Amino acid sequence: MADRIRIITTGGTIDKVYFDALSEYQVGEPAIAQILEEANVDLKYDVQQICRKDSLDLTDADRDAIFQAVTQSPERRILITHGTDTMIKTAQRLSGIEDAVIVFTGSMAPAKLRNSDAFFNVGCAIIAVQTLPPGTYIVMNGRMVDPGKAVKNRNKLRFEEN
Repeated sequence: MADRIRIITTGGTIDKVYFDALSEYQVGEPAIAQILEEANVDLKYDVQQICRKDSLDLTDADRDAIFQAVTQSPERRILITHGTDTMIKTAQRLSGIEDAVIVFTGSMAPAKLRNSDAFFNVGCAIIAVQTLPPGTYIVMNGRMVDPGKAVKNRNKLRFEEN
């Protein structure tokens, strides 16, 4: 399974769907398979949906399910799409896993929107998961950030290291 990538989806902004300017959002189907197909990505991967939640609604039980999915996966290259509000917390939960490359990514705007950062972030994460040594990383906005040093800069809509 060395060349196959496990993609775990949890929901978050990347998968959000808005029906009109006045409506509430829903977390829709995982966007990543469509993103990879539209980009003509020719990799072997499996998509595993753990939940469909805004990351603010994730519980410790959800994080345990993500942890279990990673540790039980036959693939050791794992990309996780996750909401940005609690991505750091979940990434830190997985930081003790040393035998896998675990890359978290997401977006500040839903993938369904024309000006979303989702496509760029997923592209960067796909390269990162194939090339980085074992460890846990956050890959957003063209940067790779250590979850232990990461902060979300809400004003600049990006992740940085403190």
